[in-house]
Amino acid sequence: MATAEARLDEGGVTEQTILHWESVQARLRQEIGDTAYTSWVKPMRLGTVSGTQVQLAVPTRFMRDWILTHFAERIRALWSGENPQIRTVQVVVDAAAASRPAPAVRGVASSAAAPAAEAPARRATPARRTAAPAAESPAPVLTVTAASPAVVERVAEPSLLTPVPAQALSGLGTGSFDDLSAPLDPRYTFENFVTGKPNEFAYAAAQRVADSERPSFNPLFLYGGVGLGKTHLMHAIAHAIRDRHPQRRVIYLSAEKFMYSFVKALRYKDTMAFKESFRSVDVLMIDDVQFISGKDSTQEEFFHTFNALIDQGRQIVISADKSPADLEDIGDRLRSRLASGLVADIHPTTYELRLGILAAKAERMGVAVPEKVLEFLAHKIASNVREMEGALTRLVAHAQLVGRDLTLETTQDVLRDLLRANDRRITIEEIQKKVAEHFQIKLSDMHSARRSRSVARPRQVAMYLAKQLTSRSLPEIGRKFGGRDHTTVMHAVRKIDELRQGDAAFAEDVDLLRRMLES
Repeated sequence: MATAEARLDEGGVTEQTILHWESVQARLRQEIGDTAYTSWVKPMRLGTVSGTQVQLAVPTRFMRDWILTHFAERIRALWSGENPQIRTVQVVVDAAAASRPAPAVRGVASSAAAPAAEAPARRATPARRTAAPAAESPAPVLTVTAASPAVVERVAEPSLLTPVPAQALSGLGTGSFDDLSAPLDPRYTFENFVTGKPNEFAYAAAQRVADSERPSFNPLFLYGGVGLGKTHLMHAIAHAIRDRHPQRRVIYLSAEKFMYSFVKALRYKDTMAFKESFRSVDVLMIDDVQFISGKDSTQEEFFHTFNALIDQGRQIVISADKSPADLEDIGDRLRSRLASGLVADIHPTTYELRLGILAAKAERMGVAVPEKVLEFLAHKIASNVREMEGALTRLVAHAQLVGRDLTLETTQDVLRDLLRANDRRITIEEIQKKVAEHFQIKLSDMHSARRSRSVARPRQVAMYLAKQLTSRSLPEIGRKFGGRDHTTVMHAVRKIDELRQGDAAFAEDVDLLRRMLES
């Protein structure tokens, strides 16, 4: 039975033990080939042979699990052929195993020399990782016996992490660790993210992840509709971590690219390199995880990658267009893991937030955009911030290239395809709602008996627009405004006409409302 105190101990290694181990290695090399031997058998280090048990050490938890599944029983059988007393093979995790010189005999180095000598060294794992307390990330000792090779005994042992061997990446065709990550947009930083009530919680959570070296909540799951800022926050987190903690290894990619990399690894029969690469990072960021819906094999691999990183205390950040509970065709196990950390919703933007985003973008572009144009865009393109920013870029570019002034007329002409309304009837209710929002009064004021100018004037504007934009009769319009007489509507129409002729700013306000309702 393995004990909690089990560790690699070379003190009891004899020359006969080393000879047996070299013989076992030689047989395995013949059976599994040079590639598999170099990746999995060669990094192992011989510990002790005590009674009926052989102890071997590997540098990572993942390698330990793989050897247990694929080679441990064969190693036990081959060693029993060398020494019939051997009944058990014990595999322990020891981060120093990769760099410790192997025991030698016959005046030469053992064939189990560390593979680091054959490949360029990767970025060193920070020393702080090797001092993690046992309670934080247990690394079980695994044992295979002749009587029950499939039974695994798990006893806590400190988590000892090591960089991934360079050859582990070669099968993915990446060439380097950083190539696994998708490029980051330099515009998507925390400094360029405009915050408001709909996104302030998600923004604060993203800032905490970027600032903390240890996960405060794991995973961080960001969700919201298209174009609300999820990808911006993901890029901002990655930028901030690389700037503030350059020693941390960060991978950011879309779920689609994760799936493509996994399929490629399956195609080239190099899934072990794929697993080792993604399970050795400090921060894994997967964007648009909804794209693996219905992809059972990819979900299974992501589930195991997720668990491995969580066990090691690594940070995971995920985004999707829906909450974990609402994702379709996602397995219950994975859904439960996704919801196990902090779930932060990015709500649809408000008018004020959209206006702030447009103003900030115009400032970054160095262009003076009339306030009425920004207000028009903020009103008309409400569901997708990315589309709204694109509309402003298109409008400014057209004005600069063609030499036209930035006006409401130019905006409506240039963005006709975006603003073109569906064939629908404009209702009086819609007019009342839009006018109330614009003048910042209550919708109920449209029907109330209040006669103060701050309420009466917007009500008259709404009556005027109802007369201009609908086919309703004056009595019908009056009834929609709290049962007012048709003469009240006639007076409102005449009054607004007079004000429009004498007050250019007021006329522009009314025209803005009309364009928003018509477009």
